[in-house]
Amino acid sequence: MIGRYSLPEMAELFSDEARLGLWMEIELLAVEAWSLVGVVPEADARAVRDRAPLITPAMVSAVNEREKVTNHDVAAFVDVLQDSIGFPEGAWVHHGLTSSDVVDTAQCATLKAAADLLVSASEDLISVLSRRAREHASTPMIGRTHGIHAEPTTFGAKLALWCLQVDRDRSRLQKAREAISVGKLSGAVGTYSNIDPAVEAYVCNALGLRPVPATQVIARDRHAEFLWACASSGATVEMIATEIRHLQRTEVAEVEEPFGSGQKGSSAMPHKRNPILSERLSGLARLLRGYAAAGLEDVSLWHERDISHSSVERVVLPDASLVAYYLIKKLAGLIDGLAVRTDRMLENLGYLRGVIFSQPVLLALVATGMTREKAYRVVQRDARLAWEENRSFREVLEEDDEVGLSPEQLEEAFSLGRSLRHAGRAVDALDDLEVGK
Repeated sequence: MIGRYSLPEMAELFSDEARLGLWMEIELLAVEAWSLVGVVPEADARAVRDRAPLITPAMVSAVNEREKVTNHDVAAFVDVLQDSIGFPEGAWVHHGLTSSDVVDTAQCATLKAAADLLVSASEDLISVLSRRAREHASTPMIGRTHGIHAEPTTFGAKLALWCLQVDRDRSRLQKAREAISVGKLSGAVGTYSNIDPAVEAYVCNALGLRPVPATQVIARDRHAEFLWACASSGATVEMIATEIRHLQRTEVAEVEEPFGSGQKGSSAMPHKRNPILSERLSGLARLLRGYAAAGLEDVSLWHERDISHSSVERVVLPDASLVAYYLIKKLAGLIDGLAVRTDRMLENLGYLRGVIFSQPVLLALVATGMTREKAYRVVQRDARLAWEENRSFREVLEEDDEVGLSPEQLEEAFSLGRSLRHAGRAVDALDDLEVGK
């Protein structure tokens, strides 16, 4: 992923230095485990650990140069590591292992750490959404279906529903973290033919992973689940960003993205304040869906392994982690600084001059004994008349001899308080969220 959309704490996990550092730690742990089962002399195991080089840019460069000869990244790494440690002790490095033992286990450890960051970022987003939902629990606004004014709701309810969805995404990320927190050091086709299962157990335990049965590679449905969890989080971010984009439109103007001092919305038009962050988040979310599809394609491999998944994963796993993390973190900042124009929300509520209360009027007429079909047609007709003549819907109803509702009944039907009396249930549901647990 390009630096523009990479946050440093996540990017560090996927650096060359971090990758080779995990590979080396697995190799060193494996030598220690062999020592514990009596295969490698204890002194040799200590020497391997003591002489292990630092993973520096120079070390990365040396591995890359060696790979030009071996045309195999792990083999090149093992060659450089053994030479750095020296012989004869260095010969124990990679003893009984196959490349996937190192690569897959290290990759899962990286994805576990990435999932930790994603879950933490999701919890921060939940906290921001929850706080702002409670802040606007009683802020009335028009609800829209098909982009058309429907009935009143509250901005707090909107924020609370977003928060509950982010919480579900957090649960998906936590489950994906569990699925990917595994390792394998079971040899060429996963049968432990040249390695003691105790070595696998020792290495995985040290890395905080669970050893799992495998072929030569860890099953890729686990990676696909991780990518799906990232894509699901991205879809939620896109949903929220799309709504903010609509609400910021000039004709609506109910919310506005944070706009910094010195910021420019347009190079040509000084008046512009564009929802550029929301648009950026909407666009990046599309990448995550593509990464999830690629992950599902990687599940099917030939026999005990092939490497058709490898090139794909070098791109999609780091990029999905980086993009998902960027989306979640940036959305939290956007929501935190979102300007909410409550005056404009009230203005838009009255834009149709009361037509939005058509359903309670319909129900009131049905309660008087009028058939639902007739009541519907009467209300539909009067609502259209109020719209076309730019008149108060209530006044039109009062002039209609077919309506026959008392002033008290009309007052009840047009009561904003009645419409919103249960709208706080969505905000109340936030009390059950367990952030940070």
